Amino acid sequence: MTAEPSSLAPRDVAGLLESVGATIRAEFAALPDAALAWHPAPGEWCAKEVVGHLIEAERRGFAGRIRIILAADEPALETWDQGAVARARRDCERPAAAIVEEFDALRRESVALVTGLRVGDLGRGGRHPMVGHLEIRDLLHEWVHHDRNHLRQMLANVQALVWPHMGNARRFSGE
Repeated sequence: MTAEPSSLAPRDVAGLLESVGATIRAEFAALPDAALAWHPAPGEWCAKEVVGHLIEAERRGFAGRIRIILAADEPALETWDQGAVARARRDCERPAAAIVEEFDALRRESVALVTGLRVGDLGRGGRHPMVGHLEIRDLLHEWVHHDRNHLRQMLANVQALVWPHMGNARRFSGE
């Protein structure tokens, strides 16, 4: 039986946040705008909207909540309507470079925030109306998980984009 892995230190989380930023920059630099704005199915986000969601989740959910928790003892944490915010942002229509610049600036601030956390900060928390008590350490680990979930989504969009153009090579992928 495998032992449960140890939790990540803030410096480890900061490194993982930076690595997602590097991957997003690389994908956005490599893909044409039409591919970044392509929707794999009705109601699914394009790559630009995925990054727009990461921006808002960082502001409202992760870095935002950490700042709220650091500023008060057991504060009330708010929910937000992710779909409505995504529709209001209209990222699919925005230039890819503007989205990446917005993400990069926010991510640099977030990495500095996470890097500056002290051990005593990790147990501080607040109350979320849907999930209850959340500590900073919980948010840090969820942030890593959330980033990778949406990075996977963005990469799956690219896979879906190229799939019809693979011809018989699709048989290598278990068509």
